[in-house]
Amino acid sequence: MNILPIPSFFDPARVGEIWKVDYAARAEHAREYALQHDLKPASASKDKITLLVVDAQNTFCTPGFELFVGGRSGRGAVDDNIRLCEFIYRNLGNLTRITATMDTHTAQQIFHPIFFIDKDGHHPAPYTDIHAAELQEGRWRFNPALAPQFGIIPDYGQQMMVHYAEELEKKGKYALTIWPYHAMLGGIGHALVPALEEAIFFHSIARLAQPDFEIKGNKSFTENYSVIGPEVLTGPMGETLGARNPKFIQQLQEVDRLYIAGQAKSHCVVWTISDLLEDIQAVDPHLVKKVHLLEDCSSPVVVPRVVDHTDAAHEAYVRFAQAGMKIVKSTDPLE
Repeated sequence: MNILPIPSFFDPARVGEIWKVDYAARAEHAREYALQHDLKPASASKDKITLLVVDAQNTFCTPGFELFVGGRSGRGAVDDNIRLCEFIYRNLGNLTRITATMDTHTAQQIFHPIFFIDKDGHHPAPYTDIHAAELQEGRWRFNPALAPQFGIIPDYGQQMMVHYAEELEKKGKYALTIWPYHAMLGGIGHALVPALEEAIFFHSIARLAQPDFEIKGNKSFTENYSVIGPEVLTGPMGETLGARNPKFIQQLQEVDRLYIAGQAKSHCVVWTISDLLEDIQAVDPHLVKKVHLLEDCSSPVVVPRVVDHTDAAHEAYVRFAQAGMKIVKSTDPLE
């Protein structure tokens, strides 16, 4: 497939910075670029190739923000996004759709400190793991001051927390983790990294292809690492906490190839791919061959001297490859 030159305005040194995208200038440049390289509208392409970018937001990808994914190098998400932007530009004539997921939070959600208190009324510190036994013993309690806004009584709030932690433990995933306030709706951290936003906008003008943005993670009583489904679907009384999203398996049936990148490799990326694989196996196992994972455009969560999820992320990608997905690099030619 045709490989295109990277536009002259792209500056890798600015990928880790916050700045305003000049939409008017980029739109004009994109139209000129399309004429120069004879780019047709995405709708006219024979091959339908989609790029799914998971949570490439400032909160995860820009140094100094709340949950910057540095990986073992300390520059993980920045270097990943340099490669991802270059992948988009080089394959501008090949990519027919770009979907970006947006982790979207408000303060009062189950993984933020304000949701819990101890016997002295203190909130848990970020990166605290809350286990079912600790909730059953009362070491941590649902913050009763939040009950009225959710239309519940404090005791039922605590029952919900116990149920939630127990369900997570049954699944054998990570414990309920308290994260720093992050990806806050309305904040700069929620926005896409400017360099990547610019690349997506450029593609949308050059190929006349509307980008697709998928909100996830905005339910108060469940986590949503995966864009496909929340961690726990129902509460202790069977009430709906969140719903599984069939959109991505439906799109996979319609395209020829799907490329996946984003942050963090060990969390939202891996769990999105895991859920997609589960849907593939339930709907049509042959769809797995359409999925390509850009391994050099995602990094795992690493907090020096605290936690390192690099090996777990690698093991997950091995499992995906064994299932039939293709592990590729951003510099590999599209098949």
